[in-house]
Amino acid sequence: MTKIIRDYPNSFNLPRRVEGLSTIAQNIWWIWNPQAQRLFQYIDPLLWNSVNHNPISFLRKVDRTRLNAAMNEPSYLEQYDQVLHDFETYMKAENTWYRKNYPKLTDQQIAYFSFEFGLHESMPFYAGGLGILSGDHLKEASDLGMPLTAVGFIYSQGYFVQHITEDGWQETRVRIMDFKEVPVISLLDENRKPLKISVDLPGRTVYARIWEMQAGRVHLFLLDTDVEENSPTDRQLTARLYSSDLEVRISQEILLGMGGARALKLLGYDPSVWHMNEGHSAFLALERIRELMKTGLSFADASAKVRLGNVFTTHTPVPAGNDMFPLWLIDKYFAQVWAELGISRDDFIALGKQTQPWGDTFVMPVLALRLSERANAVSELHSHVSQKMWNFLWPDRSEENVPIGYVTNGVHTRTWLARRMGLLFDQYLGQDWQDHLDDPAFWEGVKNIPDAELWAVRRHLKNKLVNFANERTRQTWQNGTITPSQAIAGGVFLEPYSLTIGFARRFATYKRANLMFRDFDRLMRIITNPYRPVQIIFAGKAHPADEPGKLLIQQVYRAVKDSRSGGRLIFLEDYDMNIARYMVQGVDIWMNTPRRPNEASGTSGMKAALNGALNFSILDGWWREGYNGKNGWSIGIEKDYTDTEVQDNDDSQSIYSTLEKEIIPLFYERDSQKIPVQWLAMVKESLRTLTPQFSLQRMLKEYMTDYYLPAMQGKKSEK
Repeated sequence: MTKIIRDYPNSFNLPRRVEGLSTIAQNIWWIWNPQAQRLFQYIDPLLWNSVNHNPISFLRKVDRTRLNAAMNEPSYLEQYDQVLHDFETYMKAENTWYRKNYPKLTDQQIAYFSFEFGLHESMPFYAGGLGILSGDHLKEASDLGMPLTAVGFIYSQGYFVQHITEDGWQETRVRIMDFKEVPVISLLDENRKPLKISVDLPGRTVYARIWEMQAGRVHLFLLDTDVEENSPTDRQLTARLYSSDLEVRISQEILLGMGGARALKLLGYDPSVWHMNEGHSAFLALERIRELMKTGLSFADASAKVRLGNVFTTHTPVPAGNDMFPLWLIDKYFAQVWAELGISRDDFIALGKQTQPWGDTFVMPVLALRLSERANAVSELHSHVSQKMWNFLWPDRSEENVPIGYVTNGVHTRTWLARRMGLLFDQYLGQDWQDHLDDPAFWEGVKNIPDAELWAVRRHLKNKLVNFANERTRQTWQNGTITPSQAIAGGVFLEPYSLTIGFARRFATYKRANLMFRDFDRLMRIITNPYRPVQIIFAGKAHPADEPGKLLIQQVYRAVKDSRSGGRLIFLEDYDMNIARYMVQGVDIWMNTPRRPNEASGTSGMKAALNGALNFSILDGWWREGYNGKNGWSIGIEKDYTDTEVQDNDDSQSIYSTLEKEIIPLFYERDSQKIPVQWLAMVKESLRTLTPQFSLQRMLKEYMTDYYLPAMQGKKSEK
């Protein structure tokens, strides 16, 4: 095994009394522990906000006099000591859920591969929901004490910065990340040189160094091709997410799958479970087969053994959304590989082959499905869609017997829960409520929360959202980069008393962000009613290569700027995890309008529900399972359409009617204390039913029972 030296690039020369701030900053455990974040915020709130809540940047820039002032406050030092104690206790804990339930499997290892990880707004290694789920997966694995190790990329340019022009067009700007501002550890070999792996691509070898990030108890290893051995082009391989250049994309996926497997081997890991989050990393199966064949196994025996340990999660219900490559590209990149595997070109192509109207292609989920013993969708409805979509791989089976199960997504509670809501849970559910996140019976206790206190927290969270939008827009206006009309669109007129609806997500056409504008005059009458006004906040990005998605943003932005709305339509540009937190915590209603059944799961509405917002959504993805008729509202009915125009018309009429007849009247109905008692009853029903059902704790326990444990035991699937 290679000797590995861990080099911590960040040293802050802190006063001895608070040098533990460095320890806290270097492990992203602080992301889901508000008290840890408040240690930095207390010292200099303005600096904390200006560095995007990044402790590394904060400690590099904070003025020493402010540190000294904090150390002179006994209450600050008391809080500091408590946070440091909590962190050390957490890291050393022996009584984790995993150890208590699987004491004989503590030597097992789970490898988790994902193309993106959404951990925090200061680490833009993510584009959207897939990455956010991956990040939450790591955090909950840490909390449960699961022996999970993750592999991904560290994108030096992250995902793009969005700017909306006055005409509503999305412009993009690259951000260059300084790794000294990120809590990563440089891994070095015995010669103190960066630890690297390599993969062979046509005509050259590409090298990638390995960085490490600590997510609580979980290790995340990130590959980076920006090293001197590579050509200028190859140094950019890990610069950005989701290139539309197929040669770049296949190179990235070879690096993630095959290179990631080599990285784990170099680091001394021997996982019994290999979890592929989407098909991007499916080439890891080929690398594992090749390694086993070196021991003398045939391709058939090696692939059968590899298959037992592989778990594949599909997230895409639309065939066009899956990565596919033309066969000439496979010939170019894998001719040497199938020779090493001892199989023919046709046999190799067959591993990922799917026939399209334009010809045969090599499809990454097909490769993953053929080489995984267990596969799952991310909601019940999505499993049915997936079974239909991939039925051709099992031609002897009926749709319902296609071996693709489901584990409905969840969210990492402590990452997305507002601090004030957490304090309310502390008071009325008990200090140990975080140990019962997936226990429905326990959450009956939310009925004991007094209406007045719950309403006070909800008002506080909406005030935070309003103040955030107001101040953000004011600063942008002061910088001279927007016009007065853009300032109004950005939320200058947003206020805390009106019913507030949130709509934030990736702007893909199937998500129908413009659905509520089909009858614009009717919408205007609804939101500008002086007695019962409504505000709607939009946010989200379109992929830079998605022209229809960008046109959708333009349509929404032009509607937002329409003077008839009186500033009651808002668009918050450059959507990220920070804006997401303000929105899911602060809005009254979370709206989702995908064209059923194209939403695999979704998780934003789960985060909103956790904070006391109510969902108003299409019965697709997770909401089809969560909705019970008393914990929110449905848009439309559970129906499959063949005519999308009819579907859009029916769903838009449902939006207007439900707002007018149910949602708005209920919100504005108050008792003598000006508290919306019936509204809060629905909020409590939402908290009671949705919090345990859609927690990451429930999700990971299901993965462990139904997917990881059988893989550890080498069992074949019963399906």
